[in-house]
Amino acid sequence: MECKQEQNLKNCNCSYDPCARKGTCCDCLRYHLKSRQLPGCCFPEKAERTYDRSFEHFARLVAEKKI
Repeated sequence: MECKQEQNLKNCNCSYDPCARKGTCCDCLRYHLKSRQLPGCCFPEKAERTYDRSFEHFARLVAEKKI
């Protein structure tokens, strides 16, 4: 399977510029899940910029109907 990195970058809202995984979703997801986190693309832009990508933060946003 061919990586669609260029296509993925168009929808990547990750604000961490030096990230080597940008656009490589499988690597990004693997990295974050290992730390009990979700990638930035799972969060609204304002929430993503907090860099709190924890499951708990995501659950709070869902409970507050912000996602």
